[in-house]
Amino acid sequence: MQISNKHLLTSAALTLLLSGCSQTSPRPVNTDISDYTGTASITQGRATTVIDNLFQCNNGRSRIAGIGEITDNKGSVWTVPAENHYTSALKAYDLYEECANITPKDIASVDEDSIPIVVVDADGEEITGYIFADNYFELYINGKLIAVDTVPFTPFNSSVVKFKVNKPYTIAVKVVDWEENLGLGTEDNRGKAYHPGDGGFIASFSDGTVTNADWQAQTYYTAPIYALSCLTELGNKRLSESCTVEGIDDGENAYAAHWATPNGWMKQDFDSNDWPQATLYSDDEIGVNNKKAYMNFIDKFSGAGASFIWSTNVVLDNEVLLRYQVN
Repeated sequence: MQISNKHLLTSAALTLLLSGCSQTSPRPVNTDISDYTGTASITQGRATTVIDNLFQCNNGRSRIAGIGEITDNKGSVWTVPAENHYTSALKAYDLYEECANITPKDIASVDEDSIPIVVVDADGEEITGYIFADNYFELYINGKLIAVDTVPFTPFNSSVVKFKVNKPYTIAVKVVDWEENLGLGTEDNRGKAYHPGDGGFIASFSDGTVTNADWQAQTYYTAPIYALSCLTELGNKRLSESCTVEGIDDGENAYAAHWATPNGWMKQDFDSNDWPQATLYSDDEIGVNNKKAYMNFIDKFSGAGASFIWSTNVVLDNEVLLRYQVN
């Protein structure tokens, strides 16, 4: 992890920060939310950087994976792009990771016997999971954190995990579309200083479980928003399909919508009955046809019957929680 002297934190402070406890006093923002009547908390403008970079690429180039904090109009502090356990949790085993010089051409070239097994139930079935996330994931089984992504932002990587568990069991995943412009939901990309990027998550498991429309996906951070009136809610669906980023040359004053993550959202007994179902996306829509981290193992992803999933907006929704029960 790379942290500037200006933002040097003790390990205790860092642990508190990543678990959602503020150690600084980010600047307040002034927002005009007269057009917004939903349940989100609204912020406007760029967040204060509190960690410059979580990840250092030792064998190539990577985007800066910083952490920021921003205060809404009611005085609540939000961590962007998301609270996470990157520095404290077990990292997933790399299928493909350029920065670590792990670039096998196919699954046969991967030493799957070396993958550590996380025990949820000592007498449980051993299950292997194959994961590709754009950009970052944290995987829970029955509330136990199994592993987190090794690369928070880019270059694109893929992962494999093993765990032992009895059925039925619950898969819960936090997925994050990272951002360079903290609090603004954007990155410098494709000739645009405020390009919104996109997300995407796909996984298959050795017991036949795959990501599909039976999974649930709830949104917790949406940005950039340039007109708050475009945000709508239908029941428990948090919708931003009417929001546009076209023609925006200056994103410094963009709004963002935040929802607090519920306690115990990853646990098996958490009630997610009112969460929306996941939305499916094709390989072309996510844009993975040139990503070796995906294409080299496509037989473990779409070839195994899995689909890319996200919330209803794969571009603007930057933090999404997923759940699925395996029977």
